[in-house]
Order: sequence, then C-alpha cells, then structure tokens
Amino acid sequence: MKQTSISIKGLRKSFGKKGDQKEVLKGIDLSIERGQIIGYIGPNGAGKSTTVKVLCGLLTDFEGEIEVSGLPIRKNELAVKRLIGYVPENGALYEALTPNEYLNLVGVLFDMSPALIAERSTSLLQYFQMQEHADQRMDTFSKGMKQKILIIAGLINNPEILFLDEPLSGLDANSVILVKDLLTKLSAQGKTIFYSSHLMDVVEKISSRIILIDDGQVVADGTFDELRQDSKASLEQVFAKLTGANRSESETSVLDEVFKN
Repeated sequence: MKQTSISIKGLRKSFGKKGDQKEVLKGIDLSIERGQIIGYIGPNGAGKSTTVKVLCGLLTDFEGEIEVSGLPIRKNELAVKRLIGYVPENGALYEALTPNEYLNLVGVLFDMSPALIAERSTSLLQYFQMQEHADQRMDTFSKGMKQKILIIAGLINNPEILFLDEPLSGLDANSVILVKDLLTKLSAQGKTIFYSSHLMDVVEKISSRIILIDDGQVVADGTFDELRQDSKASLEQVFAKLTGANRSESETSVLDEVFKN
C-alpha cells in the first residue's frame, strides 16, 4: 500500500501588510507519495521557494492544511523538522567554522550521538570529495564547496523527506552527477525528494513526477511523458508552452532591432 509523505490542501500564502498584501500561493492541493522524486518547477516568482519554506516550517503564517509524514505541521513543527532535510540555494554557513565543526553543530541540534555524527560526516565528506577540507575554515571555500557542505548538512540526520531549493547552485559537472546519483539512491530507499529547480534537464532526468506551478497555482502535474503528451518536446518546451514563456513576434522584433548592428 502506498504511503502519503506530504499532503497539502488549500495552501495559500500572502506577503505584505494587511490591506496591501500580495498573494503568492493561491490554493495548492497536492498529495505526494513516499519514495517519489518531485520536480517542482515554475517561472521566477511562481511560488516555488515559498512552498518549500512553508513545508519546512520556516514560514508559519499560511492558510490551508499540511501534513508531513502524517503529522499536521501546525501542531508538530519540531517533530516535522526532525524528519526532514533542507538544502537552500543560498544557505548561511558559520564560515568561521570548519566542515567538521559545522556538521557537529547540526548533528547536536538533531540530538545525534557524537559517534553517529562523526560516522556520517566522514562518509558524506568522502562521498562529495571534501574530506581533505574537513578541518579547513569555510571562509576560504568556493561557492561550490560551500554548497556541498549545505547538502551534507541536509543529509546528516538521514531525513525521511529531503527538500532541495536549487541545490546544484555553484556545483561543477562532476558534483552534479554525484547529487543526481545520490537522489536516485535515496528514492530507492523510500525517501521522498522535493526538488525545486530551474534546471530543466536535471528535473527531466531524475523526477518520477513533475509539478509545474505558475502564478501561485498548479498548472501541470504528472510524469514527463504525461506532460509532453506523446510529443517529442523537451521539458523546457513544455514549460514554455504551459507558462506562456514563448517570445511573441513583437518581443522578438524588439530584440532584432536592438541587435541589428
């Protein structure tokens, strides 16, 4: 029997002062099964990151009902946070720390034993080819190196559900392959992956289900083959068609005028 990992009913979220609010999410309804890799895509400002932050318990002022692993998130914020991992696009690291020190801090926050923290930190640092930098201050790290530490921190507690918001930001090609392989393995173990990204080729290749939102609403939901409806279109082409992102003739003529010389 399939188990529901995430249940979202009537999710609405607005920002701004009362009387001058902008509604970003306009009634999201989703049921996500355990073990699925969800590719959550949409144009800039569609509400992708807002959805992720609500599901992670970072934004609590919302309308609707959400359950994560069967727990209503409003009444079980801490319990839900213990079950999930979160990798933001631009997360804040304590850069004066080393990876070992930072991962130890994250592990302690999850009430993990020192031995388990050390075991998982060592294994994950080795997987991401960061073991030689384990005791180096992170203020000297590149963007990609910092992103690897954020990913490792999101995995340190062995989460049931992993939320990823543009997780490949700054990573080189080899590291992207490592992440893709890792997500496939985690899904095979029954873990749920909620992957928000602009990188259509990655979403197309790893997702078991793709959810497209536009202007705060779900406009498409299905496998890649279902979304392209037996055509040979790429996910980028499907995205453009469903979100109206194709350039109009007037827009194209403006560009032609600008670059004619």
